[in-house]
Amino acid sequence: MRRREFCQTALSTAVAAALPGHYLLADQNTDIARSVPAITASGGETTLEASAVNDFRNSLRGKLLLNGDDGYDHARAVWNAMINKHPALIARCEGPADVVNSVNFARENNLRVAVRGGGHSISGKSVCQGGLMIDTSNMNSVRVNTKNSTARADGGCLEGHIDREAALFGLATTGGIVSHTGAAGLTLGGGYGRLCRKYAMTCDNLLGADIVTADGTFRQVNAHNEADLFWALKGGGGNFGVVTALEYQLHEQNPVVAAGDLVFGWKDARNVLGYYAEYGNEMPDELNMNLTLLTTPDGERRIAIEAVWAGNPGDEDKVLAELRGTGKTLVDTVEPVRYTHFQTRNDNSNRHGIRQYMKSSMVNDFSADLVDQLIDMYRPNPKANFFFMQAGGAVSRVGPTDTAYPHRSAHCNMMRWNKWFEPETGEQREQRIADVKADWAILEPYTHGFYVNLNDDNERKTHANYGPNYDRLVLAKNRYDPTNLFRLNANIKPTAGSG
Repeated sequence: MRRREFCQTALSTAVAAALPGHYLLADQNTDIARSVPAITASGGETTLEASAVNDFRNSLRGKLLLNGDDGYDHARAVWNAMINKHPALIARCEGPADVVNSVNFARENNLRVAVRGGGHSISGKSVCQGGLMIDTSNMNSVRVNTKNSTARADGGCLEGHIDREAALFGLATTGGIVSHTGAAGLTLGGGYGRLCRKYAMTCDNLLGADIVTADGTFRQVNAHNEADLFWALKGGGGNFGVVTALEYQLHEQNPVVAAGDLVFGWKDARNVLGYYAEYGNEMPDELNMNLTLLTTPDGERRIAIEAVWAGNPGDEDKVLAELRGTGKTLVDTVEPVRYTHFQTRNDNSNRHGIRQYMKSSMVNDFSADLVDQLIDMYRPNPKANFFFMQAGGAVSRVGPTDTAYPHRSAHCNMMRWNKWFEPETGEQREQRIADVKADWAILEPYTHGFYVNLNDDNERKTHANYGPNYDRLVLAKNRYDPTNLFRLNANIKPTAGSG
């Protein structure tokens, strides 16, 4: 090496050594010397050459993790600890360019793809075995525009990020009921929450989105630009690409709401559940009531209603008077509370590391027979809950074909779950799953369709679930993902390409 070149190299090395580690991409992305076994989109085996993986790693601003790398096990862990999958690669994206490069790599190498935002997919679809996990969780900035009451949230934002930034300006939009839920996943599947009866579903408040589709194209979609894709995103799930940003309509909302629990003894359960079934959706839009059948740690059954009044302060007692009169309240904690604080109340009981198995579907007609069935079948079990997420109000005033989400006439979403945190034996796990399935076999005839954020099913049931919207969703799938690259979801199978 000539002296001048040696000196320049030495100087460059010295400067690089003095720079913060964030800029030392070569140090963070050391080349690998081995090929990487992987799983294809259709479940076959393949091998990724080391040179291709190195080129991919060097194309990213964020980190590319392989099994054995520092941070790999943390990155692959998702909310439901029953899920234990090992991707071949995890791309921890820092921006849309990383997402584009990740999608292109997956398509060109025919890899199975999972997309992670908040990681809350109960069935574990945000991680995959042997494929590429596209992780957007580091993309989590929120920007509120007070002039037009909108918020622009990056694709890895959690619901709590949006709640807090909007509340700073006396604004809000419909979020979920656990603040560490990923906003993108919630929105794409529909989006129920404590404000949905007042402001409709999260997807109904979506004004636009940035998305990288299966061909690697970055698209900005809204009601006027690629409107067919925008329509499909409002309830069609993760079928169409990786969302890198979402724009929401915000609404003026008092930061303080009246909220809390009304808990009744089991002797009043039939009256309370009957009242909820018959009159719940006749309540004002400003009132949201989610109902739970639960067992206390000492084995006593209870029926509890979480009430959130987002209307005029002081009117909540008048609105809740009849409900309180259906039985003797053992607990009544409805009081003024900051909405952003109340939104975090379920975070710990639903923290990452939970083990949960669930069945859920929509209830259109909450009949007296269903009330009787629920009361008769609920056995004391601290791990078992029946939960009812209320619909109606503004949710029902959106037409079933106005968005991809069709279940506008539903009274509520009924769920039956077992959940636990402690490690279990294989026998215990199978028994807990079997208990849920046995109860659900009795309850399912009372339901119609399902909420894709909580469960997915086979092709026949998914087709029926979307009803009049299914054919239009297939057309969007054919156009934007004809080879079904994004299939880990309630899958809309394309009729074009290999599927």
